[in-house]
Amino acid sequence: MKKMSTYLLVMFMIVFWVVRIIVTLAGQLGKDFLGMVPMNEMFEIVILFATLLCLILVAKRKLVGSLIYLTLHAIYFGGDITSKLNIMANNTPLTLGQSSQLMFSFLGIVLPIAVLIDLLLDKNRKNNPKDKKTDWFYKNENFDRELDDRADKNNYRTM
Repeated sequence: MKKMSTYLLVMFMIVFWVVRIIVTLAGQLGKDFLGMVPMNEMFEIVILFATLLCLILVAKRKLVGSLIYLTLHAIYFGGDITSKLNIMANNTPLTLGQSSQLMFSFLGIVLPIAVLIDLLLDKNRKNNPKDKKTDWFYKNENFDRELDDRADKNNYRTM
């Protein structure tokens, strides 16, 4: 992770993951967290474990991690967004719990899209995976040749 945007997105992924853990635990205990309950507890648990893998892959700048992250979250939160929008289309007001679930569902879709866009816009991810801070030392063959040529010209005699 070389970019500040990647650091921030991974931090937001972790915060969102922790909130979803709290929601799932509260749902298991029969309570709600800010009016939110898990829509499908088994699928929520699967997503929580898959998010760990996606966090590692996104930190390593792998496009597969962001695609898996987006796919799982789009499947899970997409249905909730459409159901809440259908409720709003019928001119029925949403409760506080439904509004908070809608907000977190939007966040659950926007965050993976932002991660995918960040990885797609990073030109250095594939083209130049080198670190400029250390390449001058490890990848500089011309400097090594100059030192070798100078070292060969020293004709010190020992008696």
